[in-house]
Amino acid sequence: MKVLVINAGSSSLKYQVMDMDTKKVLTKGLCERIGIDGRHTNKTNGNKFVEEVEMKNHSDALKVVIRCLESDTVPTISSLKEIDAVGHRVLHGGEMFTDSVVVTPENLKQMEELIPLGPLHQPANIAGIKACAEMLPGIPQVAVFDTTFHSTMPDYAYRYAIPKDAYTKWGIRKYGFHGTSHRYIAGELEKLEGKNKKFIICHIGNGASLSAIKDGKCIDTSMGYTPLEGVMMGSRSGDVDPSICQRIMKETGMNIDETINYLNKKSGLLGVSGISGDMRDVEEVAYSNEENEKKEDAILALNMHAYRVKKYIGSYIAALNGVDAICFTAGVGENGGEYREMVLSNLENLGIVLDKDKNLKNFKRGEVNIISADNSKVKIYVIPTDEELMIASDTERLVK
Repeated sequence: MKVLVINAGSSSLKYQVMDMDTKKVLTKGLCERIGIDGRHTNKTNGNKFVEEVEMKNHSDALKVVIRCLESDTVPTISSLKEIDAVGHRVLHGGEMFTDSVVVTPENLKQMEELIPLGPLHQPANIAGIKACAEMLPGIPQVAVFDTTFHSTMPDYAYRYAIPKDAYTKWGIRKYGFHGTSHRYIAGELEKLEGKNKKFIICHIGNGASLSAIKDGKCIDTSMGYTPLEGVMMGSRSGDVDPSICQRIMKETGMNIDETINYLNKKSGLLGVSGISGDMRDVEEVAYSNEENEKKEDAILALNMHAYRVKKYIGSYIAALNGVDAICFTAGVGENGGEYREMVLSNLENLGIVLDKDKNLKNFKRGEVNIISADNSKVKIYVIPTDEELMIASDTERLVK
């Protein structure tokens, strides 16, 4: 079976075609700057193809993808008839969807009802589904939700301490995100450590979230009603006192939407460092030989980021009543050796001991690494995540 995986963002559309018999990616690409000007990049068999092409909407982007798949640019696919199913990443399943689903007109309408919970990404995800229905009629589509893995949280973990009406009328509760990644890593950890174990997963990229896993199920996660809650991120503030919004609005004259944008797009590493929301840019300044205010701000930003992740790890050890393994994944988690050391320092009393050589000198990128010391009671892993494989696997399972 060959599955086309679609991950539609607000102004982008990532795709790849996977052969589920071999688990091999046949081709992958990215349509970006949708609605602005448009750029399409495709990678097949080590060859990279880039074109500037106007894409007014996601339907236009999908036309570019289909044209590419039908052309000689992708020699691994003879025709679109080889595509057996399409799997879509969908941001929000709310409380309606606790598993991936084969798309029907009825449940697509339910996904549209969830747009208020994800106003930026949910419409783009739905647009991708509708465009595929138009361009690839008759091919089954599957929606894989970012929130479903976290649907096993107990009510005392997902409810907020606000009046019950806010939950019953408007669905205001913790949902959690990055669920496809957390589910993939939880499965990989079970293969390595066995079942009935306790794990903490640290998905650290530009967006960052942690999850506490017991017996293969999520019992808590750091992101909340939206991805803004939780640890500090590239440009997101993470946890803040809500009254800060009131103060910012009074001081600046911004409305509530502008203030939330301020916390989502102008805060985090970017806001504290004044340099960038990219960890690599901040580290470059922090570790430079120049002594100046920028370096001080960069060091502070890194310390704040690592400290907040460390605090969540500690709280999840308490929630789990111990932990068997901790895993780092995603861009920073997989590639940031110095950052991992910052997070894991001074946790020896909790049985967490890092082997610095395994973490840096002997580390192998793109592979599963154990970076804990031999005397560490808690295993520490770095595992590359594969969200697209999870989407393709769910698609295969449901369509078959």
